[in-house]
Amino acid sequence: MNWKKLQNGSDIRGVALEGVAGEHVNLTPEVATVVAKAFTTWLGRHYPSDHPTLAVGTDSRLSGPELKKAFIEGATAVGLTVYDCGLASTPAMFMTTVDDRQPVTGGVMITASHLPFNRNGIKFFTRDGGLEKQDIAEILDIAEKGDLPEAADGGRSVDYDFMTRYKAHLTDYIRREVNAADHDHPLAGMHIVVDAGNGNGGFFVDVLKSLGADTTGSQFINPDGRFPNHIPNPENKEAMESICQAVVNSHADLGIIFDTDVDRSAIVDRHGDPINRNSLIALIAAVILSEHPGSTVVTDSVTSDGLAEFIAAKGGKHHRFKRGYKNVIDEGIRLNKNGEECWLAIETSGHCALRENYFLDDGAYLVAKLIVQAARLRAEGKELQDLIATLRQPAESTEIRFTVTAADVQDYGRRVLDYVKETAAGISGWHLVEPNYEGVRVSCGNDDERGWFLLRMSLHDPVLPLNIESDVKGGVEAIRAKIFDILKPFDKLTVK
Repeated sequence: MNWKKLQNGSDIRGVALEGVAGEHVNLTPEVATVVAKAFTTWLGRHYPSDHPTLAVGTDSRLSGPELKKAFIEGATAVGLTVYDCGLASTPAMFMTTVDDRQPVTGGVMITASHLPFNRNGIKFFTRDGGLEKQDIAEILDIAEKGDLPEAADGGRSVDYDFMTRYKAHLTDYIRREVNAADHDHPLAGMHIVVDAGNGNGGFFVDVLKSLGADTTGSQFINPDGRFPNHIPNPENKEAMESICQAVVNSHADLGIIFDTDVDRSAIVDRHGDPINRNSLIALIAAVILSEHPGSTVVTDSVTSDGLAEFIAAKGGKHHRFKRGYKNVIDEGIRLNKNGEECWLAIETSGHCALRENYFLDDGAYLVAKLIVQAARLRAEGKELQDLIATLRQPAESTEIRFTVTAADVQDYGRRVLDYVKETAAGISGWHLVEPNYEGVRVSCGNDDERGWFLLRMSLHDPVLPLNIESDVKGGVEAIRAKIFDILKPFDKLTVK
């Protein structure tokens, strides 16, 4: 068993079901049982307790119930009390660790986010947030070495309907913040549709209904691990087209889409236009900067120049960091510790963490905050999209992914990036963007280009993604052609 192959950054992921050619099961119930015991050992080292407890939930994946059962069996076999939360969201599993009534030592979510039906994974939380890459490596090392706790009496599993408490948390927040004349129904008169993609986000319809909103037209809210309608992913083109069309067909005021485990989200305005990626960042940044003027906004590396201008115009500071939601969140936390005020850390994928909410990437909380703003604006005859009317959008944009076929992917990738950086610095009209924390970012100022590109190494795959944006028609192609010419010496790069 190659335990290290189960690590995917700051969580565990693997193949849990047969059914996809060339993908063989490596995340079995037996593995889940051992991982549970290894996590118990890890907790004992870092969060010692006489009576450690866990809360465990799962998304709608077909393999979820069996893996959850096996994980719980592993934890109870070594004497832990485990609260079985059933179908839950990833953010809710973190919230079990800071619950004011019955906080647990560790929260566990069985999920693989937006990945295909045959995949699954495990995310871990303590009261300090999600585990880091080095923590996952330590847990898998414990599993590999068999450094597991001995069997112990007293372990038990208890059913725990934490999602009802979590829904109440969101509902109370919206009621309090809107502060409408009809306190119990602050969303009365608003029509909001939800697309859960057959993941776990359907519960948000209950939240909206209890607040008085009309949710007619909501779709795919019943959990179904086959994901028969579309991938539950706000970055997926078909998924976004589906919710956009649902808003138009229902004549709704707003549309909401979640990923499978509800740690990401995006919205759609009443015209059926998506507010995601740079637009979503701009929208929540406008709200945060109105509450915390001058705050720093941390984003990942592929955000646009137009977004940077927008944040600056709102009085904020844009700190463009690295890809990877944990990188972005951890950077926001680091800035605060160093005395630089940061209330928002957000990735273009839809992972959004707010300082007011434990710096937890919670798609439902993000949506709740935006709904509060929408309700307030509605009383003034305005809409959410009015807040980003001045956001400059590029004329063109694209992403190209170069697969690295060299044996040593990291070394080859570094050589490519070094060469591109050196060469780009000598091209007329091109300027290296600094500071830059990932890959090579270049501003392309020639009249036929007027844009930028970022070439970087993928966090997990043998891939060099290339993002290009331009403010002029044909600009992306002009930039792309020069980059491809620069890359001609590298024969271990292929483009699908």
